[in-house]
Amino acid sequence: MGLLKSLTQHFSKKNKVAEEVDFQQVQETGIRRKDMDFHDRQQRERYVKACLDQMGEASKELETLGYEYNLVTSYLTDMEEIDAMPPEMREQLANCAKHIVELQGNQKKLLGRKAIMTDVQYLQMERISEYMPEGYDKLKEAEDYQVLVKKDLNRLDGEKHAYHFRRTELQTGQNNLKGMIAICVGAMAILLLILAVIGTTFHLDVELGCIIAVLVAAGAMTYVYVKFNELRKEEKKVDRAINKLILLQNTVKIRYVNNTNLLEYLYVKYNVDSSAQLKNLWDKYLEEKKQREAEQQVQSDIDFYQASLVKQLRKCKIQDPNIWLHQAVALYDNKEMVEIRHGLIIRRQKLRKQMEYNAKMAQDAQDEVKDVVQTFPEYAKKILELVSEYERALA
Repeated sequence: MGLLKSLTQHFSKKNKVAEEVDFQQVQETGIRRKDMDFHDRQQRERYVKACLDQMGEASKELETLGYEYNLVTSYLTDMEEIDAMPPEMREQLANCAKHIVELQGNQKKLLGRKAIMTDVQYLQMERISEYMPEGYDKLKEAEDYQVLVKKDLNRLDGEKHAYHFRRTELQTGQNNLKGMIAICVGAMAILLLILAVIGTTFHLDVELGCIIAVLVAAGAMTYVYVKFNELRKEEKKVDRAINKLILLQNTVKIRYVNNTNLLEYLYVKYNVDSSAQLKNLWDKYLEEKKQREAEQQVQSDIDFYQASLVKQLRKCKIQDPNIWLHQAVALYDNKEMVEIRHGLIIRRQKLRKQMEYNAKMAQDAQDEVKDVVQTFPEYAKKILELVSEYERALA
């Protein structure tokens, strides 16, 4: 800060007339010099420290404002350099800037679109993309085959029930025929007994009746026997058919179980519940992938033109070429360039005003300390010690 050296030089000039200057408002203390008793050590040190604090705060603010002021000035200088470029170079910059603005607009639209699928779904489909679309075809084929096998099982089960029902009918028919044989034998025996009683009692010739009764019974029993054999043969055919159906049904069940296991594996593998869901997710994935590739391409193009723009600006010795990436419109739109320049000029004016204010505050504080030293030379050494201590703390 050099305040100690300045105060020492100032104090050595004994011919300079002291001035009574009220220090307007000391920061943090809120006290005024005319209210101070400088013969009181605590009040004196408090007042001097307040002045030093104000000077330090103002100097710190000046440093920050100075950096910002130089930055704004460099921007204005860059704008002058751009305005002074040859027409062909300005045209190249303008074309490059137009591409950047147009691509950024397209990127904004792409980024603002509604997502077709979640990131989790996208990553899931990306992992199984190597199996697609063959994986979908295999799953769809397995589902279709499952439907066919179910139909075959239902058909075979229906046929088996029909054969079981027919076998029950045949067994019932055989039992009925057996009953008919018993009835015929019983009827014939009763008839012969009746004829024998009649013949014995009435001394009639019942031989012909007996012959007829025997012939009728024999005919009936022959018919029943033939019919019974037919039913037995058909029952054997039904049994063979049932056995054949059972074997075929077992084969189909094996196919059904194997296909069911395959389906369950494929569902787990693709993390879906059906081939329709897999097809839907795959179609969405392809569309989402296309959109993301478009976004990546746009970003790649933006990076290319931005790098090209920065390279061209560096050739023209622009101090901060990267700032123009955020205001590329100004490179081809003179109205925008004028607005930016106007804004920078206003910013620089405000910065200059703040710098002047802080410089005045720092100078007033420094002058106040000098004046205190001159007005109260008996405390000069103590005051200079406070200044030296303050500067060491800042170092």
